[in-house]
Amino acid sequence: MTQGQFGGASVVRRWQLADSLKGLREKAGFTQEQAVAELKKGAGRWSAAKLSRIETRVHRVKPREAEQLLDAYGVTDVELRDSLTQLSATASEQGWWVGFDNELPKAVKPLLSIESGLVALRDFQPQLMHGLLQTPDYARALMNAVSPGTCHPEELERRVTARMIRQHVLLKEPRPSVHFVIDQAVLERVIGDPQVMRGQLRKLLDVSEEPNVTIQVLPRDAGGSPGLEGPFAILTLPDPIPDIGYTEGPAGMVYVEDRDRVRAWTLRFGILTELALSCGDSVDVVAATMESFE
Repeated sequence: MTQGQFGGASVVRRWQLADSLKGLREKAGFTQEQAVAELKKGAGRWSAAKLSRIETRVHRVKPREAEQLLDAYGVTDVELRDSLTQLSATASEQGWWVGFDNELPKAVKPLLSIESGLVALRDFQPQLMHGLLQTPDYARALMNAVSPGTCHPEELERRVTARMIRQHVLLKEPRPSVHFVIDQAVLERVIGDPQVMRGQLRKLLDVSEEPNVTIQVLPRDAGGSPGLEGPFAILTLPDPIPDIGYTEGPAGMVYVEDRDRVRAWTLRFGILTELALSCGDSVDVVAATMESFE
């Protein structure tokens, strides 16, 4: 997965279209070479290289190209044809983050592209509150703490604003199912000052009431767990796109598409949910910690 696959467009729509078209070719029983031979009977300029670029999510498929592929694969289902041609028509739409190009690091744009199409998210955080859960004050204090004195005040405020806009993904329709497991140390670590933490934990309680949000706290006495390896997330996108693993640290952001590795991360997350407190007990811990910040 490369930066060039993202840009400002709706990458998830492009991936969904590419994976769907590849699946339809395979369902029709065509190899890529056979598919190209069939496509050459109609309009357009087709080659094995072009079809390969489409199926590997590199080439953006135009609506007329999508229709040609569907014709070649014998797809007659009107609803399916309409949905895929609509995907091809909207795949080049610009994401909201394009308006913050100067303030946002290039490395974060792939994540924003993916988040725009989230169906579900499973995430473990051992050190910091997830960006989708942060208050403006917490985000501002965190940015100042991580990179002190490196950001102009106006740029800092633009970054905070971008982070708050990013959180709208939790409210998009249909709402994604999101499940956060948060180490108890995250609740207790003072970012900014006690007042900032009270506001942050208050928001955490509010968000936990949303029907699509699950929040669990991994208690201090959980002992050794898969969480010791660090933060990670599993991103679920529209079918037929496979789940993607994601983690970040000082070395940068890493995306994992290998099926076996993502499966292993899914198992790790399942273990963490078993070790974590129930949702009700987690709310109690968050509330008690909030009250401890005077």
